[in-house]
Amino acid sequence: SIKPWHHSTCKPQLKGIVTRLYSQHGYYLQMQPDGTMDGTRDEGSSFSQFNLIPVGLRIVAIQGAKTGLYLGMNSDGYLYTSEHFTPECKFKESVFENYYVTYSSMLYRQNQSGRSWYIGINRDGQVMKGNRVKKTKGAAHFLPKVIEVAMYKEPSLHELVNEPKEKEKERDKDSPARKTVKTSEERHEITFSIKNCRKEKKAPKADAS
Repeated sequence: SIKPWHHSTCKPQLKGIVTRLYSQHGYYLQMQPDGTMDGTRDEGSSFSQFNLIPVGLRIVAIQGAKTGLYLGMNSDGYLYTSEHFTPECKFKESVFENYYVTYSSMLYRQNQSGRSWYIGINRDGQVMKGNRVKKTKGAAHFLPKVIEVAMYKEPSLHELVNEPKEKEKERDKDSPARKTVKTSEERHEITFSIKNCRKEKKAPKADAS
């Protein structure tokens, strides 16, 4: 069985859950060993188990129970995985009127309308850009299938690092970790971290506000 991912430096104090997130389209959200996010119909997949860690009022961190990586959404609406917990890894958990749950980015939303950006899986089992997911549609609706309640250490918040565009392009050009994600609408390239997550040394506790 998969044990909740704990850092060994601090006593766990947050009560969260180990769960699978079952989409209304019939897929379980899944985090592959290399950090790729997709959907699977395999209920027994160990990569579809997540730690949902409360980091605020109805705000959660979503962490792969197998990989230890955090799920994040960047400023373009793409889902990615991170070894570190950053503001992009905070999601608002809301119960929709049909009792399904939605997860929206705490950091990004539509500029003009203010509409939230959601985690979503399309009918082909592929993750979608957050700004293309509507909260009223099945792509955004998940049923948490709880495996167990667990205690977690509060994740240490890391600040986002803004790289100069030239450096970013150079890094992307040389990176072997580049993957192409195909959605039903178009193909996009996105870089995922493929490093194995190592247990971090205790970092100064940051204010999660």
